[in-house]
Amino acid sequence: MTPITIASYNIHRGVGLDRRRDLDRIGIVIAEMNPDVVGLQEVIREDGNVMSTADQAAYLASKLGMELVMGETRPHGAGIYGNAVLTRLPVVGSVRHDLSHGLREPRGCLRVDVAVNDVVLHVFNCHFGLAFRERRAQLELLAGFIRAGSCAGPRVVMGDFNEWHRGPVTRGLRLEFASPMRRMRRTHPAVFPLFRLDRIYWDVELEGEAFHVHRSRLARVASDHLPVMVRLRVRRRVATPYVTGDALPPAE
Repeated sequence: MTPITIASYNIHRGVGLDRRRDLDRIGIVIAEMNPDVVGLQEVIREDGNVMSTADQAAYLASKLGMELVMGETRPHGAGIYGNAVLTRLPVVGSVRHDLSHGLREPRGCLRVDVAVNDVVLHVFNCHFGLAFRERRAQLELLAGFIRAGSCAGPRVVMGDFNEWHRGPVTRGLRLEFASPMRRMRRTHPAVFPLFRLDRIYWDVELEGEAFHVHRSRLARVASDHLPVMVRLRVRRRVATPYVTGDALPPAE
C-alpha cells in the first residue's frame, strides 16, 4: 500500500485575518502539511508577468514544486477565479463541472485524476454556496458529475461545503462515502474556529490513517479558513472497477 497526504485549503484569495494579501505565508502553510495533493478554493489567476503573485495558482505551484490544474468558476478582473489542485503526483486527466445555481455566485467542482503507482486516484475539489437551497441543488449537481462517467480507481472529495450543520450535504456524502470522516472538525474562522465547513471524504478502499485540521500559528492568520488534511493508504489496483455515484442520493 502506498501512503499519500491529501489536503484542502480555502486560501481566501490570499488575504489573511489581518487583511494582508500574502501568498508566501499561504505557501508556507501548505509546505508545513507537505501534501502530495492539495485542493485550493478561492484562487485568483491574473497576469503573472505584471506581478508574479497576481497568478496565485502558478505562484504557489512554482514555490512548492507542484503541478497545477485550474478549475475556473468566473472571471476576476482581467483574469479568472475558482478552484485549483496542486499535486506532486502525475496528472493523467482533468475536467471541470459547473455547480452554479440560479443567480447565485458561480460555483464549480474540479476533478483531477492522478496516478499512484498502478492506481488512478480521482480527486474532486468543490466549493459550495452559502444558501441552504443552493447547497441542496449543488449536491444533486455533484452527484450528476460523479455519475457521468465511470472511475477505475478510488475517489476523494474535498472542499469548502459551507454547511455548518448536519444538513443534506453532510448526510448525502456520508451515505456515498461510508467509511471516511465520521466526525467533522471546526475550521472557520481560523483564529477561533466555530464552523465545520472544510472536509475531505474518501472511498472505503482507501485506508485513512489520520484526519485533522492543520492548526499552526501561521495557519491561524494566513486565511480565514484552517486547512484540513488526511493521510491515506492506497491499495494496489483491484480486478473489478466500479461505477461512481450511484449511491449518492438526490437532494432532499
